[in-house]
Formats: sequence, C-alpha cells, structure tokens
Amino acid sequence: MDFRHRLSEIIEEKRQKLIQVSDKIWSYAELGFKEDKSAQLLCETLEEEGFSVEKGVGNINTAFIGSYGSGKPIIAFLGEFDALSGLSQSGGETQHIPVEMNGNGHGCGHNLLGTGSLAAALALRYYMEENNIDGTVRYYGCPGEEIGGGKTFMVREGLFADVDVAFTWHPGTRNSVTSMSTLACYEVYFKFKGKSAHAAASPHLGRSALDAVELMNVGVNYLREHIIPEARVHYAVTNTGGFSPNVVQAEAEVLYFVRAPRVSQTEEVYQRICDIARGAALMTGTEVEIDFGSALSDVIPNITLEQMMHDNFLAVGVPQHNAEELKFAKEIRETLSEADKNLEVKTNKDLEGKALSDMIDPFTPASGIMPGSTDVGDVSWVVPTAQCMTACESLGTSLHTWQVVATGTTSIAHKGMLHAGKVMAATAIDVLNNPDLIEKAKAELVERRNGEQYVSPLPKEMKEYTVR
Repeated sequence: MDFRHRLSEIIEEKRQKLIQVSDKIWSYAELGFKEDKSAQLLCETLEEEGFSVEKGVGNINTAFIGSYGSGKPIIAFLGEFDALSGLSQSGGETQHIPVEMNGNGHGCGHNLLGTGSLAAALALRYYMEENNIDGTVRYYGCPGEEIGGGKTFMVREGLFADVDVAFTWHPGTRNSVTSMSTLACYEVYFKFKGKSAHAAASPHLGRSALDAVELMNVGVNYLREHIIPEARVHYAVTNTGGFSPNVVQAEAEVLYFVRAPRVSQTEEVYQRICDIARGAALMTGTEVEIDFGSALSDVIPNITLEQMMHDNFLAVGVPQHNAEELKFAKEIRETLSEADKNLEVKTNKDLEGKALSDMIDPFTPASGIMPGSTDVGDVSWVVPTAQCMTACESLGTSLHTWQVVATGTTSIAHKGMLHAGKVMAATAIDVLNNPDLIEKAKAELVERRNGEQYVSPLPKEMKEYTVR
C-alpha cells in the first residue's frame, strides 16, 4: 500500500474525533495566551493517542509539546489555536450574525490550523508504529500567534534546538505550498499620562493624554512617506481615557504594529516612531511609557522541503466538494466586495467563475514577501520549515473576517483541515525515507541566512508575554 494512502486512511479513521476537537476550539474562541480550554483539549487528545505531553513550556501556561517515539530525526508539527477579538459569528451562516456582540471569533481559522497539524502528528505516529520506523514526532502547541508571538518565546527558550524539520499550514482560499518570506513585526504599546481637569472651567490646568495619542498618530502618518515601501505601520487606540468629554483625559494608550522585511529594518522604523511619541509627549506636556509587547522575525523559505511538500500535494490531490458545499461557498462569495471576488482571478484565470478552488497552484520557489507576519518566522530561522495552504474558504475571502468564522464549522473547512494533515504527514514520511534531504534542507537554511545567526527580536529583559 502506498504510504500516502495509509496516512489518509489513518486520518479518515480519526475524522470525527478531529472535527469535534476543531469545532470545540471554534466554540471556545479564546484570545492569545488565554487559550486554557483549547490547550487542555489538545493536550488530552494527544495523551489519549499515546503522546507524552509537557505543559507550560517556554514560561507560557498554554504552551505545550506532545511527543511520541524516540531518537532522530525529530519532526515537528506546529499548532495554533488562538482567536481574534470582535469577530463573533454564528457558524454555517451566510449572513453576519454574531453569537455575542463584540465577542471573539476564529477569523483566521486557528481552530482548523491546530487540529490539522494534530491530524498530521497522529497519522505519522501510527504509521511509524506500524512500520517500526525510528524517530520522534512532536506536536508544538503554540499560543498567541495573532498577538504576542508564542513561538518567538518558545524559540528563545531553546524548545526547537534539537528539531530537524518543522511543518505547518494555514487555512485559506487556495491549495498551494507557501514559498514566501513575511514581514518581521514589533508589537508596542505607547502609554501617555497627563493631568485631568475640568474641560470647561479649567482646561489650562489639564494635560491631555488623548491629545498626545492623536498627535502621535498624525506624526506617524506623516512618517509613512519616508520609510521603505515594503514596511507597514498600523495602530489601534486601546484606551481613550474615558467617555466624558468634559474631563481632560489623564491617560490614553495606543498599540502599534511595526512591520518590515527584516528585523533590522523593523527596528529602524520603530526607533523613529518612538521619537515621534516622545515629541507628542513634549508638545502636550505629558509623559510617555513605551511598553514593548512582542516581536516576530521574518520567515525564511526552504525550497528543499517546500518542493517535497508540493510533490506530495500533487500526489494526494485536492479536497472534493459536493453541491451543497459549493452552494454555501457561492452564497458567502455574494457577501464579498467586487474587489475581493476578483482578487483570485487576477492571479489565476482558471479560477474564474468558481466559488471554491479545485486545483493546486503551481509551485513558485521563494516568490517574494507576503505583507503579513507570523511567529513561524522565528522557527524558520532555527529549523528548516515548510508550510502549505488548503482551500477552507470561498475564493476571495479575506482572513480576519466574519466569513472565515462562519465557514469554520462547515464541511468545507473540515475537508481542508484534514487534507492539510494528509499533505504534511506525507511530507514527513518522505523526510524519514530520505534522511539526506534533512541535511540538504539544513544546508539551505544556513545559506539563506547568509552569515546571519538567529537573534531573538525580544528584548533581553522581557522574560514572558504580558497578557493585557
């Protein structure tokens, strides 16, 4: 029997259990570093399937490692399970119907991501046992990908030091193997403190922290013209200082994400933003505290592993969808803007008129920079890493939207999730059968670092992520 067929059989045997795990995590919708129920569920499932589990790794309560087997090579699957705030949405609906106003939702599909990687780990574990294959399979439970970057802390603590190769995936609209870099990212809080006063009777006695936040944001918006075009800077005001206009706001806070292709470039833009914040404080007679939240490195592609993953994707094929699934996907597409609908067609004319992708995109090695960020980047600096995407969403659907949350409990998403597990598990078997490829992948990583060694982007004094 072909190993890919057997791996698929194992995952199909576990189908209902895996779907239940994914749907429960979807219902928990826990934010980063608060994923207590989700982490516990994944740990219990791993233990039920014969894995030993180490909890609370990397000084993070919701981080864990499940291990099966012994010795080399050590193959890692990366799992995520955090949700996003403000994206509550009923599952299986084609209209925006929040479950809870301003509640959380899995708008990036991490309920699927964590479970798809679990599927791969289980398939590899049982295949290794059946065929007496030496080696270790690990499932890394990685919290806070959206905000906080759990993997960055885990890498800094040396938890990937002995891993030979790592695999992960992401739900999306296409079937493809990702071979792109990403933007490094800093998460920084700027906290302004002023002095309250009666805004009508004695405004001259007050010093407005909210004014400082607004002036800082204006200054940063003027900065955009004078930074490299690949950089991205965006912010959210997290504290306006209250709801009473007749009180001069004594405190206010703004959260910034600062992104650029490399950590060194991100640092340069960040320092200029810090100068603007200090200037805003001087202009308003306030004080500013700069609170570094987290940081992520850029992803280093690994063509050796990616080509192997693409070949396995071609051999496994793509998820097949029935008429009901296609109808749901078409109805979701009707909620999208024309720009969103046409986005996929611009890059692949063969997708025109379709609601779901039914093909595998051609493999394009090291094809540029994706204007997003992920803590997978930090793993990729120390371990050869490959990622794939499977069609879990209607074509044109953007991540971080209610449409992703709505689709996250449907059979479309479940099929894509399990399919990703099959592709990753098949690639892992190829690695086990061809140990020379591990050395080739490691040599490529050294070459792509071009003499640079991994340096954690986190400040040395920052011991753990602070949940805010």
